[in-house]
Amino acid sequence: MQFKDIIGLESIKSQFIQTVKENRISHAQLLVGPAGVGKLPLAIAFAQYVSCLDQKENDSCGVCSSCKKYQKLIHPDLHFVFPVVTGKGFTNPVSDNFIGSWRSQIENDPYFDLGEWYQTLGVDNSQGLIYSSESNEIIRKLNLKTYESDYKIMVIWLPEKMHRSCANKLLKMIEEPPKKTLFLMVSEEPEKILQTILSRTQIVKVPKIESRDLSQALTSEFNLSGTELSNVVRLAGGSYRKARILIQNSDENAFNFENFVAIMRLSYARKVLEIMDWSEQIAGIGRERQKSFLNYCVRMVRENFILNLKKPEMVFLNGEEMNFSQRFSPFINEENVWILADELSKAHSDIGRNANAKIVFLDLSLKLVKLLRP
Repeated sequence: MQFKDIIGLESIKSQFIQTVKENRISHAQLLVGPAGVGKLPLAIAFAQYVSCLDQKENDSCGVCSSCKKYQKLIHPDLHFVFPVVTGKGFTNPVSDNFIGSWRSQIENDPYFDLGEWYQTLGVDNSQGLIYSSESNEIIRKLNLKTYESDYKIMVIWLPEKMHRSCANKLLKMIEEPPKKTLFLMVSEEPEKILQTILSRTQIVKVPKIESRDLSQALTSEFNLSGTELSNVVRLAGGSYRKARILIQNSDENAFNFENFVAIMRLSYARKVLEIMDWSEQIAGIGRERQKSFLNYCVRMVRENFILNLKKPEMVFLNGEEMNFSQRFSPFINEENVWILADELSKAHSDIGRNANAKIVFLDLSLKLVKLLRP
């Protein structure tokens, strides 16, 4: 992975390169920012640059023996830690048990999210963790001598998923690491990281991809232009992953739209028994898909409110969404829009905290009944 492979984020790339040139690489860095903007590939590109045998002015060379191994994610001094699941033949799972799937996931799509990783593992309805057993592996690997590079590099994806016992064991290693050790952590919810670990890292805030850079990437890959391109860039909110989903009109987008329409119609009609059936169905799809659906609902509520304000030029909906919203938008107004958005956000937080999904969605639906028809 090279810096040139990553969309935008030029200021962060320059910042990383400068720290190498000035020999002031912080040993524990935490990349934080929204999903889909390229934090993980950015961390890997930085690691490749640090290990490159022939560093260029603005990137790794891409052709030395180190870079060639990085391109396949098999460099012996590069290590990965990420959320895994029990079962699958492992009672005390560690990342190395799933490293083949991990490498394939990154090679196929480095902008993937947690939900897609769970799909790769075949565990849509499970919550992955970085288990206590992982800390022993991290400590063992980082106490070894380097094989080929000056640095041993540990990339930890989503440290907020780290079990507390693992985090506590790892704390001393981060506080007093072996010489020439580099931790690169990639987080979307840094507030969930153990505070004692958080305080020992240098935080690198990775912004959303700028509209200009996202537009160029989408034009090149999907041959988009004009209004369609503008709509996708606006709806994507700086996330390449979201942009790709919108363009490809993926099953996820269609699923979210279908269920948004279903629950809004059922709630408006006050069909409580059918609402209960719907809640049971949506409870079985997996927590990451549930959170994706709730994010979609927040967006649709916002777009319908804007449409109700008679500002169609500010509305970004595809044809199917617009057809529904022209009929639905009168029910989203100044009296309920903020409460609706708040209830959807609360449900998202509850799902993230492992609350009973059926109860969360049933409770949300009953609140929608009152908000849509007070």
